[in-house]
Amino acid sequence: MEFFCYHRDRPGSLPLREELGEAHWAYMDRYEAELIARGPTFAEDGGTPTGSVHIVGLPDPAAARAFAFDEPNHQAGVYRDVLLRRWRNVLGRTMAQFPGGRTGGRRYLVLGLGSGDGADLEVPEALRDELIAYGPLLSDDGAVWLGTAALVRAPHAAGARAVLTPERYASVEVHDRECGGRR
Repeated sequence: MEFFCYHRDRPGSLPLREELGEAHWAYMDRYEAELIARGPTFAEDGGTPTGSVHIVGLPDPAAARAFAFDEPNHQAGVYRDVLLRRWRNVLGRTMAQFPGGRTGGRRYLVLGLGSGDGADLEVPEALRDELIAYGPLLSDDGAVWLGTAALVRAPHAAGARAVLTPERYASVEVHDRECGGRR
């Protein structure tokens, strides 16, 4: 099963985040084989972290909750909240398999939250080469559509937002991000 996890930083937690850097890396190293995509999000200044995205394949929702809530930054109070949802890897690839590589161009997390009939369930073919990760957010049992999450390379936030059909969502968020993992 695949899961989307977005830890949102608590305001003022940057010093604690920096202090726990190696503990975070060591924790993520344990999940290297299971990670589909990952990386930090940033404020509009491009330098202040606002959160961390992790898309991970794990056996069940209990394992996903353990992954999300045992993470050292979460345990220490760096994060103000966690969005954890079942996810489906519509592209069928990992971040490392993205044809655009790890660098070059601006990267974004686009997060659409909704309810009712699913939206944007198919890969937008015109944008396929710019999509790093893409798929629906689902209930724990996978039966209910709750939104869509995409990691996309785009020239600007408005271009990234265009990956989703905005009127089908209660809210759409766009966050600057970069590829994560040890270099």
